[in-house]
Amino acid sequence: MENNHAELACKLFTEGCNCAQAVFTAFSDITSFDPELAKRLSSSFGAGMGRMREVCGTCSAMFMIAGILYGDDTETDHNAKTEHYKRIQYLAKQFKSVHNTIICRELLKELSVTNTPEPEKRSEQYYKVRPCVKFVRTAAEILDKYIEENPPTVR
Repeated sequence: MENNHAELACKLFTEGCNCAQAVFTAFSDITSFDPELAKRLSSSFGAGMGRMREVCGTCSAMFMIAGILYGDDTETDHNAKTEHYKRIQYLAKQFKSVHNTIICRELLKELSVTNTPEPEKRSEQYYKVRPCVKFVRTAAEILDKYIEENPPTVR
């Protein structure tokens, strides 16, 4: 079944969502999150977690979605935790295989980005130089492929 998560995520990003919001909200059909709740929940993870330029928000969103679909809710099940952490590391490795890192400041090393709390204004120029939409696409495509190859069990 063909889906439009990558296209929707890119559209959400270019409409003003941060990178994490764009990916997380695009998968609302699968996570059963209300899109507005999805945007609020993921709002803190944009620009490498609140513009601290740490883990790329697209990866944080990918990991949160994986947690919803596959995560362990029994904190004492060591094997389940191990399997889930393997899953997260696999998703990160897939992203790294395309972009060499999952760290925001490394992904944006060609730009003079700051980690001040004030986000940059979205403008035509912003979107011309900002490569983030390709990271949004990559994360959504990786997650779609993973879900297709590993259908989650219904909970």
